[in-house]
Amino acid sequence: MQKPTSTLLSTANLGILEPLYEAFLRDPNALDPAWREVFSDLADGAGHPQATPRGAADAGLDDRFQKQVAVLQLINAYRFRGHRQADLDPLRQYERPEVAELDPAFHGLTDEDLDTTFNTGSLVGPAKATLREILDIARATYCRTVGAEYMHINDTHQKRWIQQRLEAGRGQPGLSPAKRHRVLERLVAATTLEQFLHRKYVGQKRFSLEGGESTIPLLDDLVQGAGRLGVQEVVIGMAHRGRINVFVNIVGKHPAELFDEFEGRDKDGVGSGDVKYHLGYSSDIATPGGPVHLTLSFNPSHLEIIDPVVQGSVRARQERRRDKTRNSVLPILLHGDAAFAGQGVVMETLNLSQTRGYTTGGTIHVVVNNQIGFTTSDPLDSRSTLYCTDVAKMVQAPILHVNGDDPEAVVMVAGLALDYRMEFNKDVVIDLVGYRKHGHSEADEPAATQPIMYQKIRQQPPVVETYLAKLVAEGVVGAEERQALEQHYVESLEHNEVVAGALVYNIKNELRVSFEPYHGKHWREPYESQITSERIRALAERFTEIPGHFELHRAVARIIEQRREMAHGKLPMDWGFAETLAYASLVDEGFPVRLSGQDSERGTFFHRHAVIHDQKTDETFVPLQHIRTGQASFLAVNSILSEEAVLGFEYGFSSSEPNALVVWEAQFGDFANGAQVVIDQFITSCEAKWGRLCGLVLFLPHGYDGQGPEHSSARLERYLQLAAEENIQVCVPSTPAQCFHLLRRQVLRCYRKPLVVMSPKSLLRHRLATSTLPEITHGRFEPVMHEVDPLDPKDVDRVLVCSGKVYFDLLEARRAHKIQDTAIVRVEQLYPFPVEEMDAALAAYPNALDLVWVQEEPRNQGAWVYLLARLHLFGRLHEPQQLRLVARPYSASPAVGYSSKHLEQQQALVDEALRLDRMPLARQMTG
Repeated sequence: MQKPTSTLLSTANLGILEPLYEAFLRDPNALDPAWREVFSDLADGAGHPQATPRGAADAGLDDRFQKQVAVLQLINAYRFRGHRQADLDPLRQYERPEVAELDPAFHGLTDEDLDTTFNTGSLVGPAKATLREILDIARATYCRTVGAEYMHINDTHQKRWIQQRLEAGRGQPGLSPAKRHRVLERLVAATTLEQFLHRKYVGQKRFSLEGGESTIPLLDDLVQGAGRLGVQEVVIGMAHRGRINVFVNIVGKHPAELFDEFEGRDKDGVGSGDVKYHLGYSSDIATPGGPVHLTLSFNPSHLEIIDPVVQGSVRARQERRRDKTRNSVLPILLHGDAAFAGQGVVMETLNLSQTRGYTTGGTIHVVVNNQIGFTTSDPLDSRSTLYCTDVAKMVQAPILHVNGDDPEAVVMVAGLALDYRMEFNKDVVIDLVGYRKHGHSEADEPAATQPIMYQKIRQQPPVVETYLAKLVAEGVVGAEERQALEQHYVESLEHNEVVAGALVYNIKNELRVSFEPYHGKHWREPYESQITSERIRALAERFTEIPGHFELHRAVARIIEQRREMAHGKLPMDWGFAETLAYASLVDEGFPVRLSGQDSERGTFFHRHAVIHDQKTDETFVPLQHIRTGQASFLAVNSILSEEAVLGFEYGFSSSEPNALVVWEAQFGDFANGAQVVIDQFITSCEAKWGRLCGLVLFLPHGYDGQGPEHSSARLERYLQLAAEENIQVCVPSTPAQCFHLLRRQVLRCYRKPLVVMSPKSLLRHRLATSTLPEITHGRFEPVMHEVDPLDPKDVDRVLVCSGKVYFDLLEARRAHKIQDTAIVRVEQLYPFPVEEMDAALAAYPNALDLVWVQEEPRNQGAWVYLLARLHLFGRLHEPQQLRLVARPYSASPAVGYSSKHLEQQQALVDEALRLDRMPLARQMTG
């Protein structure tokens, strides 16, 4: 193509030229080289205005066209950069920067052009306007109290949608008098509650919302708007700042409950409890579209860790409603500015947002931006990005910065954010810029380290005062309105009246679930997990039936064929078959199954193959989704490379869905280290702190196979240290049948506690770690497994007690050496410890003088310290028995890294346990 002529570049062809120019701004390489040459001096290749002023124009270009393109470039600059000059900071701590690209002169436009009429291009409004009018529109839209960042979004339709909403309103919220009065009333509520608590409970921590009071009208508008759009449930996650205000003024917590918490009164039915600003609450709020169930999730002090938990809870609720649009349940997350920029789980959660197994259809993020992280921090040290919200650009979320002292702009932005989320099912961020009136807590003195900021804060009038003055000046309300609203609000608090929106009571909703039937139960609750041989064959026929056109990998084809033979008893059952059979039986009985982890579809150790791949087309097939018509759902999903966010998500899902089997699988057991906050603060303590139950299963591959420090140990000792008050279950199944019954028990039993499974690696294919059909048809999970060889109990003087893979090492060595005086007992459930079953197993050997705990882990790790401290084994002794330990030496590392060293330690461990180290060498050699 030849370079376009000046005739083609005339203003008559602007309708053609503008799309070309905008395409050039997005991707210069998408245009013909001739067009790139024309536009190259008008903008840089990244789609941003030039970094230096435009040089002399190409003499061949029509001057009128150059001016017109300059105007389009100026409009584009405001869309890209207008937020840099927006009035966002109520404290006005810093001067707004001069942005060269927002100056018409930067683009070659002069004062003489101000009254010249130009084509406005895609600017919403008249097709033509003077440059002066265009500047007024751009500045009103992008440089007042809202600063919008959205031009990083690739999807043109989404950008056009945002432009339409922003530019059509010219930065004016246009709220009705009734809505403005509602905003005032919510501001009065937010302010009055903080002042009331400040007087009533002097010096107590409450993590005040003062300086960010516009959060309350923002949330109020989101909830009401969500109801109007057909949302049935809203789940909110937030850290502690402002949480008490949200409890009372949004979620509808009764004031008396709050006062009891301030006064430290115990709650019946809750264990140790938690501080008032970590608790959760739920209610049903009246909205124009009907009642909305509103939940504020429980959260510890780990700030952003609640983010994935809320996502998991929302996903569970959406699936229960069979909501494929993901518009019936809405997640809202409130963040702190420093935490949003600083906590890695924010990025991990954003990364989950559009993945198939984890999407919830978009989240509304509200950053309550105090412009400071913690009291002693310098804002210059809080991040390396311009805005605290920049991390959200990784998912192309629009970011709407808004001045918290302009509550009408805040409400306008809330409506825009909600509509965007519901329209596009994508995340959106509201950056509500305010300040923090007090220090990190009300007892803190922030002026010692932030003198200038807090001088400004002390001089700053509360937003309710400035907004009231505005409404009075415009004749919307009278000057006495605030006093009347305050008086009514305080009276409501004192009379224990709900001060949020109108609550709705006694709603009958079949989609609501309750954990109430599972409270107060014991781990020995009855269940029946066995299934008939006929059903085994029928289920196996379904999960081994692959579409005829599929070409399987030869190894997978062999596994499928072996599973058919296992179902008919022609081969012993391996781990993959038993696990798959458990899932198939559960979905067939109406229990959903969700399995996630970084390689869960295939299985890290090539044993599961829940998702089958066609070797020619890469088409996938999930046999467990085709067990029968009307079955419960089955989902196996390979997660992103995250432990913290993914495990948080699965916890949230499981804590909202008691009737599903939810399994998170670590690729190796130690990978759970990256999710320790979720394990400590939610999984193991949620019942004691908040009275919350959860049936989540953790598969943690564990076993000393010579794979080094990081891939040997799942850190069993950590989970046993966290075990108390029957908060969790810690099990080490050693056979496929045990795994089958354990998984079914987790759902069939009227008992919902997290289950930590030290799952195997090498045992997945170990020739001794197999099971038979009768173990499925007549068995159940055995917390303690007895001796399997026909030893004479009278001859046994030594009982080895162990868990996991080491059992098979001991068994093989004992058989090889024909040892008859040593029995081996397996503990398959370490917590809650099965005292009765252990006593029964040991009672079979009345002549045993030595009771020996054998573990592969070093002496300072594994189960030994737990067993010793709680007398689980010592308490089983009778005179003159002795309790001994066989384990690896004390070690700072979980395992050695050299294979030769590993083999040496493993052999020494087995030799000591079986007393081979004391056996004459000749007997060892002939054994």
